Amino acid sequence: MNAQNTGTDVSSQGITYASAGVDVEAGDRAVELMKDAVRATQGPQVLGGVGGFAGLYDASALIGYRKPLLATSTDGVGTKVAIAQALDIHHTIGFDLVGMVVDDIVVVGAKPLYMTDYIACGRVVPERIADIVRGIAAACEQTGTALVGGETAEHPGLLAPNEYDVAGAATGIVEADRVLGPDRVRAGDVVIGLESSGLHSNGYSLVRRVINHAGWALERQVSELGRTLGEELLEPTRLYTADILDLAEALSDGMHAVSHVTGGGLAANLARVLPRGVTATVDRATWQLPPVFSLVAQLGRVPQPDMERTLNQGVGMVAVVAADVADAAVARLRARGTTAWVMGRVDTTTTLVTADDPDVVQGAKGVDGGAVRLVNQYA
Repeated sequence: MNAQNTGTDVSSQGITYASAGVDVEAGDRAVELMKDAVRATQGPQVLGGVGGFAGLYDASALIGYRKPLLATSTDGVGTKVAIAQALDIHHTIGFDLVGMVVDDIVVVGAKPLYMTDYIACGRVVPERIADIVRGIAAACEQTGTALVGGETAEHPGLLAPNEYDVAGAATGIVEADRVLGPDRVRAGDVVIGLESSGLHSNGYSLVRRVINHAGWALERQVSELGRTLGEELLEPTRLYTADILDLAEALSDGMHAVSHVTGGGLAANLARVLPRGVTATVDRATWQLPPVFSLVAQLGRVPQPDMERTLNQGVGMVAVVAADVADAAVARLRARGTTAWVMGRVDTTTTLVTADDPDVVQGAKGVDGGAVRLVNQYA
């Protein structure tokens, strides 16, 4: 039987994996380029070398815990990767990944132990993959997290040659009686804001839609930002791991809850760590809205409620602490180089919370918790 012409050139040697679009040798070269950066995150607890089927981590230290709880989280960078791809800058996106994953673990007071990453791409460009992983490794090193393994998958036909997406997962540990969260929060507690480095890694579908509608190029110099639009949009997520672990250790019982301000915005994420029956009143006038947020709002005529439900508005992390340690907490954070301030207070809920009030959020993401009320206007 004669083979029919399918419109695709097939050599006399037949179809190979390489002709289907997968370059195994390129993947091997990428691993060689990233090996040193990965090893720099690994202490003696990590067993084996780069390239194994599974990462091994010596858990002997858990014997010293009274009742150890493992905390785990997984996430990705989202459509911010489109900015990295457009600018062909890939060494910073790893900080966004680690921030989204590891700092979700820290919220419960857990110390991160190890992380794995996953990169899906249309075509393996070894230098590009190595840049991404070097960024992940640098962020892991900063947060004290071992990067114990990962996977790079080439998906020709599903992703364009220069497209990729990244995700990761991490595991941490915390003593059962040191878990931070709603059970610790009381009326009278103080809410402390920790400054973000910018947009971080959430809301980029809105941001990209706004700048495309405005017709602005990523190379555009923006006076309000003091740099190009692309540089601002690619600013890495600030990592709060060391700050929060330091506070939890220093404040002991005075540290009650922490909220990572990611998708959903400030109010919704803070509401997730409050118990029913309390309301945190957050005063917008206690901080100045960074220029990038005002720019997005003005360019896209984005309503304030939508901005606050989507972007972090200059607050990357929130700590809820006892009133008698609030000043010490702010001072300690500032001494570490993190801008922080008292932004609100937790009180017993005395008024009816209505769903149609854009300044109030009660519960979020399936958590039937307390309420958050935003008051006043930004400074």
